[in-house]
Amino acid sequence: METTPRVDLIAHTPEPEKVVAAAARLCYSSHGVTTLLDEMSDAEIKRLVGILSDMGHQSPFEHVSFTFAIEGVSRSLTHQLVRHRIASFSQKSQRYVREGGFDYVIPEAIEEDDALKIIYLKAMADQQAAYDQLADGLKEKHLKQLVNEGLSEKKAAGIAEKAAIEDARYVLPNACETKIVVTMNARSLLHFFNVRCCNRAQWEIRVMATEMLRQVKQTAPNLFRVAGPDCVSGPCGEGAMSCGKSREVAEQFRNL
Repeated sequence: METTPRVDLIAHTPEPEKVVAAAARLCYSSHGVTTLLDEMSDAEIKRLVGILSDMGHQSPFEHVSFTFAIEGVSRSLTHQLVRHRIASFSQKSQRYVREGGFDYVIPEAIEEDDALKIIYLKAMADQQAAYDQLADGLKEKHLKQLVNEGLSEKKAAGIAEKAAIEDARYVLPNACETKIVVTMNARSLLHFFNVRCCNRAQWEIRVMATEMLRQVKQTAPNLFRVAGPDCVSGPCGEGAMSCGKSREVAEQFRNL
């Protein structure tokens, strides 16, 4: 079954911009953090966060984090996502969850071409059939072996199921839908947005990253004021590989 992406910001550090500003002020103040938090006005918080952002002094940004629940994305996307190592991930397991009737992502270039879509849908159906046959066959094989070794039918069935889907998953496609919870601090997110919101990023993770950015900008607009690809705050860093649309892209993210 075809699926569509969903991104939800489900948790974040309370008053993230205030926390960042207080952390920065602490470095140059004799007062404690509690006093600094009480003393700072909204205008002062905005000013301090802006200075930090403009100067590239982002270590205070690491004190605040944002957690997203992401669904309807492919395993191809999450293989890219988990390369961002300063983050925490909890993903739906294909070892413990049977992928019966798995959902999948269809690239737009295939979706809009009827002939190619027929090929793609057949491939998904064939892989689902192969997965089901392997999972059922392996479960039956393991179940017989475990019962012969003296385990009860009930206990053997649970062990056999896990062993079966652990191996059957090898035929599942990169298109297979997955669900993942992601937590990053604001500094890591700025890097993530810089790389993944760029037109040079793979289309699916770019769509997801852009939606993540849209949501955090609603929560902490000053922290993410210039977030996005290089062209939002300066020249494109892609050199000869540039998409050639720096002005349009920059405008898109400034108005996100």
